[in-house]
Amino acid sequence: MPTRRIPSSGEALPVIGLGTWRGFDFAPGSASYARLPGVLDALFAAGGSVIDSSPMYGLAERTVGELLSARRPRPEAFLATKVWTAGREAGIRQMDESFRLLQTDRIDLMQIHNLLDWQTHLSTLRQMKAAGRIRYIGVTHYSPAAYDEMESVLRRTPLDFLQINYALDDREAEKRLLPLARERGVAVICNTPFGGGGLLRRLSSLPMPGWASEAGARTWAQLALKFLLVNPAVTCIIPGTGNPQYMAENAAAASGPPLSARQVRELLALV
Repeated sequence: MPTRRIPSSGEALPVIGLGTWRGFDFAPGSASYARLPGVLDALFAAGGSVIDSSPMYGLAERTVGELLSARRPRPEAFLATKVWTAGREAGIRQMDESFRLLQTDRIDLMQIHNLLDWQTHLSTLRQMKAAGRIRYIGVTHYSPAAYDEMESVLRRTPLDFLQINYALDDREAEKRLLPLARERGVAVICNTPFGGGGLLRRLSSLPMPGWASEAGARTWAQLALKFLLVNPAVTCIIPGTGNPQYMAENAAAASGPPLSARQVRELLALV
């Protein structure tokens, strides 16, 4: 899989990863849980490594930890999760629980979710990074109403990562946040790349563009992901799924030539 550099370190990161919201919130013994090892197989087989989770995703952290630890040797996944609570001690407790559930002594990326009490948690995260417990520090948000605050944080605070919504039909981040992240040397993780699902439902009623195969795309989902990769500020995209076939298809979007300016214009005209 192609990679892009994390600006703060130069480390290469595969451009397609895995989001675990909903798709990994299942208990052992269920049919949905039984499919999840295949999702990880597809991710790793394609050369991917990024797995993003959160304490707010139900059983997802526990599930990721169980499935990774069941493999021998344990895969070298790039583990990202979040802290979303107020207060220093509450944040430490929540993050300690994430380490326990993910069954790891080191988390690659810890993100302050929705900027909740971000100044308090940032101090803790810097201490954890210095101690080697985490490797990178990031912030996230989903609401354009918070983008002014996010811009302010990016301008005055050294960070490694920004995680933000970005999709063909959700391009508010293009206006200021993505250019600013590139200017400030902050890696960008894109979530909800299919617009929460509504985008693909709308596009599925349309014929695929005649040039899709030339771009190495067989599905609308792949075209939607390839659109995001046109933006040089984007480091990694984390479509969520609990389906091995979809994981393989998502990962395949990283291959083939990039979309041309004409192809991008045609895609945007459809949404």
